[in-house]
Formats: sequence, C-alpha cells, structure tokens
Amino acid sequence: MRPTLSLLAVLAACASSGQAPPDTPLPPPPQPPPEGTVKLTLQPVASGLGMPLYLTAPAGDSRLFIAEKGGRVRIVKGGLLLPQPFLDLSNKLSVGGEQGLLGIAFHPRYASNGILLVDYTDLGGNTRIVSYRVSADPDRADPASERTLLAVDQPFGNHNGGQVAFGPDGMLYIGMGDGGSGGDPRSTGQDARDLLGALLRIEVLDDGSHRVPIDNPSVGQSDARPEVWSIGLRNPWRFAFDRANGDLYIADVGQGEREEINVVTAATGTGRGANFGWAIYEGSRCFGSASKCTGQGFVMPTIEYTHAEGCSVTGGFVYRGSAIPSLRGSYFYSDYCSSWIRSFRLTDGTAADRTQWTGLTPTGQVLSFGEDAAGELYVMSSDGHVWRIAAGE
Repeated sequence: MRPTLSLLAVLAACASSGQAPPDTPLPPPPQPPPEGTVKLTLQPVASGLGMPLYLTAPAGDSRLFIAEKGGRVRIVKGGLLLPQPFLDLSNKLSVGGEQGLLGIAFHPRYASNGILLVDYTDLGGNTRIVSYRVSADPDRADPASERTLLAVDQPFGNHNGGQVAFGPDGMLYIGMGDGGSGGDPRSTGQDARDLLGALLRIEVLDDGSHRVPIDNPSVGQSDARPEVWSIGLRNPWRFAFDRANGDLYIADVGQGEREEINVVTAATGTGRGANFGWAIYEGSRCFGSASKCTGQGFVMPTIEYTHAEGCSVTGGFVYRGSAIPSLRGSYFYSDYCSSWIRSFRLTDGTAADRTQWTGLTPTGQVLSFGEDAAGELYVMSSDGHVWRIAAGE
C-alpha cells in the first residue's frame, strides 16, 4: 500500500470524526412518516429521456438542465422538454457500464460569464473535467468553447465518481472514485499523490480556465497533488452542499457490505484534509488490516446501512425549497437497487428524524437527484423520467 499523506492525516485527526467499533450493530431501517406528517408524492416533470443522471440550474434561472448518460444536456423550459439539446457530447464519450456524461455544474457567476462545467468519461474511458461557454442563444452552449481543466486516467471502467459542484466558497469540487475493479487494488483511496479516491477542489476562472486554490491542504506538499481536498473515498457518486449552511454530504458507494453517507460541517472545515477511511474502512466496518482500524484520524459515517437494505447508495440534497416548509433541513437519499427514498436531519452531528417515504415510488430505479434554482428537489429514474418531490394529499 502506498503511504498516506502525512498532512492530510494530521488535518483529518482534527476534523469531525468518531469511531464506531467495526461490527457494531446498525440501527433499524427508517420507518414510514408518523401520522400527521406531510405526505409526499412524485410529480412528473419530463419523460422520454435517455438515462437522466443529473439535474441542476444556474442561480436565478427557471429552466432545468438535465444530463443524459449518452452525452446530451437537455433543457426543460416553461414545463416543456426542448427537442434541441443545450450541449451534445455524444461523439466524445464512452458510455458503457458506469461511464458517460456523469455531472454538470453552472458557475456561480454564470449570468455574467456563461461558464458550464461537465464531467464525462472520454472515448478512452478516462475522466475529463471540461468547461464550456453559452452561445448567443441562451438555450445552446458553444461547443467550440471547450476547455479541458483536468484529465484523469481511469484504470478500470467503474468507480468514476462523476459529481461536480460549486461550494459556498465559489470553488469547484470534484468527486473521484478509486479507479474501479474491487477492493481498491491500486491503493488510491489512501494515496493523496493520486487524484483517484478523493474529493478535489479547484477554482474556475471567468475565462473557463482554472487554478488551484492556495488554501487547499495539499498545496506545497511534495507527497500530494495540490488539487486534493480530502481522501479515503471509494465511489462518491453524488455529494451536495447544504445551501443554507454549507455543510457537505457525501454518499459513498460501498463494496460488499455497507453503504455510507458522510457529513462534514462548514464549522469544521467542510472536509478540508479529511480522510473518509476507504479502503481501511467500509463504512464503520474494518475492511483492511485490523491494525490500521484505530478510528483515529478518520471521518466515520453519519448514516450507513447493510446490503440487506440495498446495494448502492444514491445521494441527494438537503431540502431548502419553499413548497414544503416542514421538510426544510431534511437530507434526501436513495439506493439504486431498492429505490426507496429516505431522509434524515442532521441534529447535533447525528442523523435524526430518519424516515422512509411511502409516497415516493418512481417507476424505475433511482439514478440521481437534482435541485433547481429555488431549492426544490427532483428524482431521476432509469426509465427516462424526471419527477419533482411535492406535497401529496
């Protein structure tokens, strides 16, 4: 195994963390909402999409932008799915298995600079983080404005991560899986010299280029890549910032036993220098050498569940919309195999109000969640539907 970055280990020891004994029984699954709780339903927004993997919108924009796995970014405008894609990258992608167009994000200053970021696997199966600029037509990006910010080799076809999101600090965060196969064969999860198995952080400039923020914990370290923000991730398919307080929720897909959601608060540095444990831990369960499972210096999950309840966690968002006031502060998530939709609230560092919503049952497998400019939440399913989470009757 390659050595762990010493600076990150020191910083992680100061981060919000705690140890759960490896084989501690987990709490029972969340229950249906209590009597009198608001009922929820899924309202159809769009259909006929090709594996919709993400949904987002620029700040203050009423449109919805949806990433299809095959490479197109589609727009829902005025309640209608526009036939012409905003951006079509289908000739640039490999789309087998877990590959494809995996994430999109709009620059916080999109209204003035028109910059969009995408995360996709190229024809060689490698990750590319690319910026584009909107054209004179607000419903079309300019394909000629392409600018590659990062290119990361992928040794295998799975565990590509794929999330790109701007944090409250205006920086772009990038979720990278451990490179694939199983069991982290290249030991990337604990190696900050490798961009795999990590959360990365860069600054995207108004011309579409980028630079490394000087306050990244690995800047100036000879045994680390400066883009690395935190390590110890297996496949952070989806992560999200709470738009109200900046807390970061990372849903990391497990190996063969446990799925996990980690929460690092803005008050403790939003994961700066954190080590989430893979492949020493899978959730709070010791995965690697028992002598390394000390719990010290590792961020332990806020939520975890076994494969008796699912097989692949799908992270969502903390609800901060206005349509359902009683849900504000609730984090929603799902599982690809089970497709239940659950939520919890972070209270004093622990998961409270754990609920499994009986009224939220999509017609296909849950692929991802989305959030519009107003903070309302959406669900995307494998049968090509996009749904809005709404109050039921």
